[in-house]
Amino acid sequence: MDSLTAAMKERLWSAAEAAAKIAYAPYSKFYVGAALLTEQGEIVSGCNVENASYGLTSCAERTAVFRAIAEGRLSNKIRIAAIAVVNLDHQRSSPCGACRQVLAEFGPEAIVLFESDGSRHEATLSALLPESFRL
Repeated sequence: MDSLTAAMKERLWSAAEAAAKIAYAPYSKFYVGAALLTEQGEIVSGCNVENASYGLTSCAERTAVFRAIAEGRLSNKIRIAAIAVVNLDHQRSSPCGACRQVLAEFGPEAIVLFESDGSRHEATLSALLPESFRL
């Protein structure tokens, strides 16, 4: 996928928003959705899933990645082209450090769409996570 069109960005924003609406966040009330775009043009969404033991919570971005892998739509040969992340309150929602590292495994140059300061932003994953861990 060479470029991300305005129409594709809107599809990602919409899919992420829809995923946020089904998030399981009874403790924080911070409902997050993510929608990733593979290089093959497929969109896979995920939402955050909390647990009473907060450390067991899964962020929306990682849920989307794990779902894409489980469905055979993401692998070491099929990469992430872009991902959008939103929360229902439209607060700052760039991926956390753990999610950035997981995303870097499957798309170090992916475009990341996120909200911050009341507006939409985009950056490459490598700009958000320079010098990511690699084996």
